[in-house]
Amino acid sequence: MSSITACCPAVLVAAPASGQGKTTVAAALARLHARQGRRVRVFKCGPDFLDPHWLALASGAPVHQLDLWMTGEADCMARLHAAAQEADLIVIEGVMGLFDGTPSAADLAQRFGLPVLAVIDASAMAGTFGALAYGLQHYRPGLRWAGVLANRVASERHAQMLQEGLREPDQWRGALMRNPALSLPERHLGLVAASEVGDALARLDAAADALAATPLGRMGVAELQDWGVEFPAPAVPTAAPVDAPLVGTTIAVARDAAFCFLYAANLDCLRALGAQLVFFSPLADAALPPCDAVWLPGGYPELHAAALGANHGLCDSLRAHATQGRPIWAECGGMMALFEQLATADGTVHAMWGLLPGRVTMQQRLAALGPQQLDLDGQALRGHTFHYSRCETALRPAARSRRPGAPNAAGEGEALYVQGPVRASYFHAYFPSNPALVARLFSAGGVA
Repeated sequence: MSSITACCPAVLVAAPASGQGKTTVAAALARLHARQGRRVRVFKCGPDFLDPHWLALASGAPVHQLDLWMTGEADCMARLHAAAQEADLIVIEGVMGLFDGTPSAADLAQRFGLPVLAVIDASAMAGTFGALAYGLQHYRPGLRWAGVLANRVASERHAQMLQEGLREPDQWRGALMRNPALSLPERHLGLVAASEVGDALARLDAAADALAATPLGRMGVAELQDWGVEFPAPAVPTAAPVDAPLVGTTIAVARDAAFCFLYAANLDCLRALGAQLVFFSPLADAALPPCDAVWLPGGYPELHAAALGANHGLCDSLRAHATQGRPIWAECGGMMALFEQLATADGTVHAMWGLLPGRVTMQQRLAALGPQQLDLDGQALRGHTFHYSRCETALRPAARSRRPGAPNAAGEGEALYVQGPVRASYFHAYFPSNPALVARLFSAGGVA
């Protein structure tokens, strides 16, 4: 990696709360500039599997996470520096409200000197828009500001009222009118993945077209230089250990509509450790591909429970794999499919793969959400949890994850279940946080 500082226009798209339209605006901005021939790199602030699907489609490049705790400051610095060396524009989508969470999107912006663009759903306000914009800009001294964009605006007159309410008129970046064609479809865990939406690119193009008519969308090369950020090279490389302990190891990774919660950085980490990755579909394939280890990531097994449960060939293949002592790492949705039964929200009980004893039950209320750390053999693996189901099992947890700063014995985190070579948890791991420990998870007998 180069040791020089890299400079590139960058902007963090934030909001006062979730549901304001950050993803639509970030994706529209990326799509607009990508269509104009610029190289755009997009990042997502905080843990998120779904928004990156849309942001990657908009930009045409992989989308990685930035989080001062989960991914770490050094990892953030390395990824931003690398992106700045090759991109004409970096767009970062914030998480929740600008100041929500520890660390927050504002913390990330302040650490790296990122200009902040506020997106505010103005559908039910007029003069208060100006007060909210002013508060976001000045609540924390030292934040660079890129302006404010009004979203879901009713009319040109409404937009004029919003603009007139600003204390600082030069902060106005325009208005996007209320238009169902610009909305991105959602379900209980967030946005529907772009790959599941037939007109996904058309929706992004429509949003980009709408943004092109605003002052934000009319910013050219010269104006973008006002968003210039200098990203110093990281002092210490964050690459995997040089001995590449997974050389010669083939890992089969489940990837389809039922198992789609995959961080691009996790795949990169496994490859950097020397592993060869092969992908399979539990919905379509009757057997595992030849492999030494299996990764069942999260996703939506509850939406495909009947089809997954009926795939007896794959179930037999997984059971044979485990009987041979070969590792299986299953997280959240991947773990749910391994239990004997899965009860969906409508009360239907589906027979699943049965490698773990017990039942998983979907519920209407969120069961767990937030950053988590899993401590194994004296080492820590960082990640998060987010699920609407609960499990009932006779298995005793071999370990539990914990919230940042919580004591090891707090007992409030996610259970890690161990059954032979199977290790399963609701915990979603961010592999680059501890590549050496990840290598052991995918090695026979690697973790006690």
